[in-house]
Amino acid sequence: MSRGKDGPEDVDATFAEIVADLRAGGFGLPEEDTADTDAGAATAPGLGAGTESRKTPERPAEPPAVDTPPEPGWRSGGTSWDATMFSDDPADDDEHYIPPEPPPLPRPKMGAFLILLLFLSGLFLLILPGAIGVGPTVATPLGILALATSIALLLLRVRQGPPPGADPSNGAQV
Repeated sequence: MSRGKDGPEDVDATFAEIVADLRAGGFGLPEEDTADTDAGAATAPGLGAGTESRKTPERPAEPPAVDTPPEPGWRSGGTSWDATMFSDDPADDDEHYIPPEPPPLPRPKMGAFLILLLFLSGLFLLILPGAIGVGPTVATPLGILALATSIALLLLRVRQGPPPGADPSNGAQV
């Protein structure tokens, strides 16, 4: 077989030769047809004898009507449409999880009240500076300063690390 720059010169003849070799070996044929091909190839040395003795599989024109629905396969959800739509609602089960009561909120400390008072006074100075008789040129910087200070104090109160008295080698705590 001679090859040019891009491949064999006669592509169709090369392809037919490859397909004939594969069919002679039984590749691509149904299992019942491979026995006929192997017997034909063993008796006749030519490729034509093996392909002439091959039977075509018999197939029905229409699939038989099935009264029962097929078993759910790997692509289905596991239940049929009627069973899903017309069966009892699974949410009506009495065996559902009921979470325990949450623990009560801790009592706020004096620092939390002071931070809240500072935050509200900063908002009041920014929104209604004339209500207390202060001009907007003085109230705006004071309001921004009060808001920034209250936010900074809130962030400083955030706990870093485990609660006091906790064992650090105890693992995750929920």
